[in-house]
Amino acid sequence: MINDLVQAINGVLWGESIVIFGVGIPLLIPMLVFAGIWFTVKLGFVQIRHFGYMFSVMKGSTSTDSKGHGISSFQALCTSLSARVGTGNLAGVAVAISLGGAGSIFWMWVIAILGMATGFAESVLGQLYKVKDENGEYRGGPAYYIKQGINKTWLAVAFSLCLFLGYGFIFSAVQANTITDALSHAYDIPTTYSGLAIITLAGLIVVGGMHRIAQFAEWIVPFMAVGYILVTLGVTIANIEQIPALIWHIISSAFGLEEATGGAVGAAIKNGIQRGLYSNEAGSGSVPHAAAAASPNPNHPVSQGYVQMLGVFFDTVVLCTCTAVIILLAGGSQSEQMEGIRLTQDAMSHHLGGNGIDFIAAAISLFAFTSVVANYAYGESNLHIFKLDNKVGRIAYTIGYLAMIFWGSRAALPQVWAAADMALGMMTVINIIAIIWMTPTIVSISHHYFEQRKKGQIPSYKPGECDIQGESEKGIWD
Repeated sequence: MINDLVQAINGVLWGESIVIFGVGIPLLIPMLVFAGIWFTVKLGFVQIRHFGYMFSVMKGSTSTDSKGHGISSFQALCTSLSARVGTGNLAGVAVAISLGGAGSIFWMWVIAILGMATGFAESVLGQLYKVKDENGEYRGGPAYYIKQGINKTWLAVAFSLCLFLGYGFIFSAVQANTITDALSHAYDIPTTYSGLAIITLAGLIVVGGMHRIAQFAEWIVPFMAVGYILVTLGVTIANIEQIPALIWHIISSAFGLEEATGGAVGAAIKNGIQRGLYSNEAGSGSVPHAAAAASPNPNHPVSQGYVQMLGVFFDTVVLCTCTAVIILLAGGSQSEQMEGIRLTQDAMSHHLGGNGIDFIAAAISLFAFTSVVANYAYGESNLHIFKLDNKVGRIAYTIGYLAMIFWGSRAALPQVWAAADMALGMMTVINIIAIIWMTPTIVSISHHYFEQRKKGQIPSYKPGECDIQGESEKGIWD
């Protein structure tokens, strides 16, 4: 019955509502593409015009405010990357290629570039409408800007429930599923044992709250990302003569130039965008939780828009491309069934021999485990909405979170991915509606930042300086 319910909801969210090139495209995909184009135009192509500045914002990003509230911008970026960088970068890319072919990678790039503008918009709102919890830490996210900005409490509650279902429970089950499958494939470790190990390690970290999670992310994310990029560069250099043909293969497959029928193009678009969304999370409403937790530098909500826009670029254009290169250089291609992490493991074994499986098993364990930890922080951020931001509420949430991890570590892959798609889709619909509704606020506060930069000033924000919908919490920006 549960599987039937999940499939029914996914039929609405990810069903074949629109036909393109002979293949049904989910209605959710045009929504995301529209949002990306909408904010790209409304913000003056900010992800292109300010591409270089996006990196420069990270200068001084390791500092917090003088009172020690919140986490640093760098910690916020690492926390959001902890959640983003996971199964989508390794298993998700493999799923996209196996179902949509090499052309799906091109459409991953497209949704990432458009998604940078969407990620900018939602992160600005997350930072602007943040609140302080009972421990003096910053909390925020779509539920907060929906409630404070457009005064739709019922919609805020609906989003929070979807967030709990997705990031609080199901997404961590997806990550655990991939870890245990990778370890089982590489070392024949029973999933029960690896599942117990995951919940033990995760429990030790998450009990420390957002600050401990951010500190963990700040240490582990740069280490694992740089290591993965260096290995990919080594594989690329060893096969440098194949790179021009590989790039042409991706682009030509994306537009059906190599295919006998147009159906392959639709499959590439569908799977590339769907897996790209799952990986970079732009528009889903997850990243604003990390953005809201930060003490921004410069002290303006828009600075977090740039930080999290960088996260979208790094996750999909950089790391997902690394996995695609590894798989395609090993001869990976479209197949008749969905393939996950084992396709990536086999591809790395092609390049590195027996060490390939070991490397990917270690990489997916780190990538996915950081996501498991960061997902907890996103769910915990919404306890405040339900007045459960207390000891009893946190204990109940933590027990449910750890139980779902253990379930996911032993569940079948299609069931877990289907549940993840359902939660992500429901969150995304609500968030996209909300941020488009709040476009006047996003444009107003962004132009406030842009104008200060033009005048050579260090941007800063105080209440009343911009026309915003509703009002932010008193005392936050004074």
